[in-house]
Amino acid sequence: MTSPSSSVLTETTERDLSLIDIMIEITCNDRLGKKVRIKCNPSDTIGDLKKLIAAQTGTNHEKIMLKKWYTIFKDHISLEDYEIKDGMNLELYYQ
Repeated sequence: MTSPSSSVLTETTERDLSLIDIMIEITCNDRLGKKVRIKCNPSDTIGDLKKLIAAQTGTNHEKIMLKKWYTIFKDHISLEDYEIKDGMNLELYYQ
């Protein structure tokens, strides 16, 4: 039998852990020989991810388009809203 104070402690620690963003790694492949691995937070937007990709590839972030199958990702939506998880592969295109 647990005391009420121990259950309160576990609830607060679980809540505190859920607030911490754990970094995820995403692989972007342009199928032209450039494959980039990016570490970012799930709360980052697609625009932030494009800027990180641009910093590694030397390409202007406005020229980058990210896709998964036929879905083109919009800049203002976060990675967690698109359900992009750790280890996912995205297609990298240039406009």
